[in-house]
Amino acid sequence: MMSPNLTASGGCSASACGSAAAPEDMAPEVWAKVKNHPCYSEEAHHYFARMHVAVAPACNIQCNYCNRKYDCANESRPGVVSERLTPEQGVRKVLAVAASVPQLSVLGIAGPGDALYDWKKTKATFDAVVKELPDIKLCLSTNGLALPDHVDEIVAMNIDHVTITINMIDPEIGAKIYPWIFHQHKRYEGLEAARILHERQMLGLDMLVARGVLVKVNSVLIPGVNDEHLIEVNREVKKRGAFLHNVMPLISDAAHGTHFGLTGQRGPTAEELKKVQDACEGGTKLMRHCRQCRADAVGMLGEDRGQEFTLDKLPETIEIDFARREAYRRQIEAKRELAAFARMEVKPMETKPSRVLTVAVATKGDNLINQHFGHAKEFLIYRADALGVSFLGARKIDDQYCQGGLGEDSSLSRIVALIRDCDAMLCAKIGGCPWGELAAAGIEPIDDYAHEFIEPSIAALYAKRCADAPADA
Repeated sequence: MMSPNLTASGGCSASACGSAAAPEDMAPEVWAKVKNHPCYSEEAHHYFARMHVAVAPACNIQCNYCNRKYDCANESRPGVVSERLTPEQGVRKVLAVAASVPQLSVLGIAGPGDALYDWKKTKATFDAVVKELPDIKLCLSTNGLALPDHVDEIVAMNIDHVTITINMIDPEIGAKIYPWIFHQHKRYEGLEAARILHERQMLGLDMLVARGVLVKVNSVLIPGVNDEHLIEVNREVKKRGAFLHNVMPLISDAAHGTHFGLTGQRGPTAEELKKVQDACEGGTKLMRHCRQCRADAVGMLGEDRGQEFTLDKLPETIEIDFARREAYRRQIEAKRELAAFARMEVKPMETKPSRVLTVAVATKGDNLINQHFGHAKEFLIYRADALGVSFLGARKIDDQYCQGGLGEDSSLSRIVALIRDCDAMLCAKIGGCPWGELAAAGIEPIDDYAHEFIEPSIAALYAKRCADAPADA
């Protein structure tokens, strides 16, 4: 992750090629692939949007956490869609979004089944889109069972981002997650199914890495099933060359009709998730900015504009302003230059390694502290210490504090509880009542850095806190 280094002379530097990395941290050809991809770059997710088209409903495995029949327009969960589209409908939707959302940089197909098992529909959609929208990046997600059969086609189509869901490397554990698979015209169950799936996933990962395709591994953390095992998964996928590892929580609710939901299997707490993620540090770089998107998600991460682009709302005539799209990308490059300059402005300092600052940030994008506290839909959580500033994750606010111009006391108490472990909260503006409630909870509300870049502001705040602290603190 890109971290302003607060201890080395010369200002800020980045630490690795993880999710927030800058161009100086990786090979130029890798930076070119990730710099505008909001899922593969934490930095890019401040600037660019993605969309998924639900053109691949068929699946070749059954997961105990999945039920693709359930849908709620307000729910964010993989496998959920409001409309299943034909490739022709999917292309029309992509073009409509591109015409309206200049931030759109990535088209992904993530189901609602498996993009490779339903390959004919996936390929037809991609082939048609790139003819009309050549500046779009192509991305797909798969369970990996059919992956080895399609690597040559993936490479030929310039799909340079593939996500594989890998929940185990031990078939004994896999048998608790996957009741069956369908492979080579035959259904397999139990331990044999898990063994075949594991072997195919590893083969597919090896083949993609050998061909220069960036691979993100998704893993669903299932308490009591694979929580400790995911540390081994992380080591294995690192050894095989995966670019990122996204450890995400099981979403388990009986209302969804999944096996885990109906049998009472719980999802992890935020503390349990963080514990596993932290234990994976040193292995494959972690993705911490995932929002577990729907299979028909549209917009920036953290928002979903899919209901604005349902088939009945698409315009009859679609015209894409490519000059507008290119102008937006030039604006982002200028903002990146400003952000890099701001990082260099952070003063180097010496401090005790034990000093840590945890900060919640209200932002509506552009890598800036630019959101009113009462309008925030989520907080981005950062950690500052002697090594720099690192991103820990996003926390969704289910109930905004300001609704219709009024502050809701019940919402405020839940928001304060959401960030109770934070030392400070940075926002563009905040009213007196929430200011007092946060301060009473030991969270310092700060609007001094309004409309400044996030990481340099946190680094500056950390430096100030250290300078003001007693020498023996």
